[in-house]
Amino acid sequence: MRRFTLFFTSRFTSQLMGLRRLLLTLSLTAALAACGGLSVEADYPETENTATEESGSIFDFFTFGKKDTRSEAAPAAQAAPQTAAQTAAPIRGLSVNAVLWQASLETLSFMPLGSADPVGGVIITDWYHDPAATNERVKVNLIISGLELRADALRVNLFRETLRGGKWVATASSSRAARQLENIVLTRARDLAVSRNANR
Repeated sequence: MRRFTLFFTSRFTSQLMGLRRLLLTLSLTAALAACGGLSVEADYPETENTATEESGSIFDFFTFGKKDTRSEAAPAAQAAPQTAAQTAAPIRGLSVNAVLWQASLETLSFMPLGSADPVGGVIITDWYHDPAATNERVKVNLIISGLELRADALRVNLFRETLRGGKWVATASSSRAARQLENIVLTRARDLAVSRNANR
């Protein structure tokens, strides 16, 4: 009886180990197969940002050590009515509008990137120093919400600090500067949407 029990136990243990290996192999295969469906956007534009005259420069709103002589700018441009052609098809892995995401990254490409979360639609830059004025720095938090290409799907927060007595001190940033940056991103997104639709 004892031999039978030992034989049965060893055989059962052997089958259990084989079953574990099979389940592990199947789960790894399923995980790898799930990764195969990712797609990469291949039509990254190779042209320069066309948001020039219409948008101006975001740095027009910062003095960078110079006397502030700017006049009141025109109110922020309103986004054009949405059409099916302007609303980009979602890219797998993005839970925000792909055109707005790309336009935001391109617009902020001159700044060091702190983090970018395409699922949450958040871009956070590190502090940017203008080479002409080392006593001032700027940081941007940009949030995209929704899958449609709309002006209200974009929110920009600017943070500004000045160097005083060897320490960085928070300084109020202009809400107009944040709106200006939003307009630059929206103009670039519109240009990208038009060029994408023309290539179809």
